[in-house]
Amino acid sequence: MGGVYSSEKIAGVFSYESSEIDWCEDNYKHSEHVVEYFNTMSSFTFFIISPIMLYLLHPYAKERSLSIHMVWILMIFVGLFSAYFHMTLSFVGQMLDELSILWVLAVGYAVWFPRKLFPSFIKDRTMFSRLVMVITVITSMSSFVKPTANAYALNCFGLHLLYTLALEMRCCTDQRALRLAKLSVGLWILAISCWISDRFGCSFWQRLNFCYLHGIWHILIVIAVAYGSTLIAYLDANNEIPYSLPGLQYWPCDKWALGFPHIVLKGIAKTQKHC
Repeated sequence: MGGVYSSEKIAGVFSYESSEIDWCEDNYKHSEHVVEYFNTMSSFTFFIISPIMLYLLHPYAKERSLSIHMVWILMIFVGLFSAYFHMTLSFVGQMLDELSILWVLAVGYAVWFPRKLFPSFIKDRTMFSRLVMVITVITSMSSFVKPTANAYALNCFGLHLLYTLALEMRCCTDQRALRLAKLSVGLWILAISCWISDRFGCSFWQRLNFCYLHGIWHILIVIAVAYGSTLIAYLDANNEIPYSLPGLQYWPCDKWALGFPHIVLKGIAKTQKHC
C-alpha cells in the first residue's frame, strides 16, 4: 500500500493544475492541452533572445571568463521550464520554473558581483562563488517549504541587484552606460508592474477582457535581463579587464541605439559587427 500511495503522490505533483498558483489568463481557452496558452507561448521569447545574447557577449566572455555564458544558457532553461509550468500549472513545473530563475541569479552573483563589495572574510572570487553556490543549494531545498513565497523572494533578489547596480553607477560618466542603465531599470519597473498587476489586479483585467499581463512580463523581463546583464558585464569589464578598453554598442546596427546591447573590446583583436 505504501508503494501505491507513493506512486500516486509522485504522479500528483506532475498532474495538471497541481500547483497552488494560477495566473489571471483564462485556462484552456485556446487548447485543451495547454492551461495558459499566451503565458506558454510568450515563454518562447527566452529561446529567441538567449542565443542572440550568447553570441553577442562571446568576445567579452572569451576574454573574461567563459563561465559567464552560463547565465544565458540557464536562461534557455528558464524559458523551457516556464513554458512547461504554464502549459500544465503543475507543482513540478512551478518548482522547475522558480529554481531555474534562482540559479540564473546565483550564477550572475558568482561571476559579476563587484569584488569591492565582497564581505571582508572573502579572499577571492572563487571563494565567493563557492559561498554563493552553498547558499543557493540551501535556498533551493528550503523553497519546497513554502512554494507560494518563492516568487516574492526571487523579486527581492531583483531589488538587491538594482541596489548593487546603483552603487556601481554612482561614479559612472559614460553616457551610453547611463542611458543603458535608465533603459534597464525602466524595463524592469514596467515588467514588475505587469507581474504585480496580473497577480493582484486580476478581477480588474478580467472586466477589461485583457488577461495577458503575465505573458507580457515574460517578454519584458527577458529584454530587461538582456539590457541589465550587458550593463553589469560592461562595468565588470572595466573593473576586471580594463586593458581591453570595453565599449557599448547595439546590434544589429549601432546607429539606431536600439536593439540588443553588447560589449566591444577595443584593446584586443575582435570581430567587427556591421549593420
